[in-house]
Amino acid sequence: MKFASVVKVAVVAAVIGLAGCTDLKPIQAQIDQLKSDLAKVQGDTSAAKSEADQANAAAQSASQAASGAQSTANQALAAAHASQSCCDATNEKIDRMFKRSVSK
Repeated sequence: MKFASVVKVAVVAAVIGLAGCTDLKPIQAQIDQLKSDLAKVQGDTSAAKSEADQANAAAQSASQAASGAQSTANQALAAAHASQSCCDATNEKIDRMFKRSVSK
């Protein structure tokens, strides 16, 4: 008798469980919505990666331009130092010439 009661309870529980699972449309709608959201997130991620790659390329280009500008500035500084040295040497010669002419 106890075994029959257990079987009856199991059958009733199975019927109730199966009856509750027959309406899968709301769950399927949620799954479809999640799939749609996932596709949108993947698209957004791809767009963000593309923009980040473009920004990285622009940063590298700017870095190269800055290096070129620094090189040009260093060359200009070296030329200015050379010009100043030449000017100082010329001024020294002129000063020596005036000192000689005054002493004569």
